[in-house]
Amino acid sequence: MSQADVTYSCGSCGYSLNLKSSNRITSRIGSGYQKSIKKGVISFLSVDPSRFTQIDEVKCLPYSWGPFGMKTKLLCRNCGTHIGYGYGDSASNCSDSATHSSHRKYTIKIRAVQPLDEFS
Repeated sequence: MSQADVTYSCGSCGYSLNLKSSNRITSRIGSGYQKSIKKGVISFLSVDPSRFTQIDEVKCLPYSWGPFGMKTKLLCRNCGTHIGYGYGDSASNCSDSATHSSHRKYTIKIRAVQPLDEFS
């Protein structure tokens, strides 16, 4: 693993989350990336679902407010700390929210993770 490729673990218990910095979404490294860092989140293309407990949440808003939003809360499988969210494709209505959609993006809270110390 190169110095630029960092693997992250849970900031609370040290459990390896198999998140690699090489899998971050960096296509918009400009102002959008800077804003997400200021908000305290890092976006990833994918995560290892076996490392997280996932809780689905649906935002059912009036249609005039925009599409319905589907997000999944990601918790550390070892200690239950809230690590971040997975955002899926918009559901066509609230009754369809029970079906799992593929996630397009994962946002991980910077303060919830730490670099994995592979030598301990």
